[in-house]
Amino acid sequence: QFIPIAEESGLIIPIGNWVLLEACKQWREWHDQTKRSLPIAVNISAQQFQDPAFLMHVQSALARFQVPPEMIELEVTEAVATHDPESAVASMQALKNIGVTIAIDDFGTGYSSLSYLKRFPIDTLKIDIAFVRNIHTSKDDEAIAGMILALGKHLKLKVVAEGVELQEQQLLLAAKGCDIFQGYLFSKPLPAAQFGEHINAS
Repeated sequence: QFIPIAEESGLIIPIGNWVLLEACKQWREWHDQTKRSLPIAVNISAQQFQDPAFLMHVQSALARFQVPPEMIELEVTEAVATHDPESAVASMQALKNIGVTIAIDDFGTGYSSLSYLKRFPIDTLKIDIAFVRNIHTSKDDEAIAGMILALGKHLKLKVVAEGVELQEQQLLLAAKGCDIFQGYLFSKPLPAAQFGEHINAS
């Protein structure tokens, strides 16, 4: 309920900019606490991505907390990226030029043209949980995830599987060359302070 209202009212832009600022602030706190540099992925809304001032907000957040640009990955959905492909390419390139990385989130759930995908200056594809949830029991889901992984590898992109909850899922995806796994198999969401402790202990 909250997100659609924020989008309809236009408040999603200041909210999104606040989230980005908080992510950079948290990166600085974790880095100072653990002495380790761990990248953070931040979801970006359609309106935020299309905002002419967005690049400036990203630069400001990075500078304020002295975060290396490559430590922040901005995630946009397939639908956002393909709504206005020409504009999306220009926006992504401007962000890439300052050093941040770009991910296409929920890949496979939209209707994007692969001809656009090869033009996007992105770094990461994220396989939607819809194709991961039953990958160990569904040959169709296994085939789709396998094709996304093959596509990502061919385009020299990092591929992340979302919603990995079972070791069978991880092993299947790993055998197909998946780079990163995200899901409850590794950890449920943690409060920021507890996550810092978890990293220090690992």
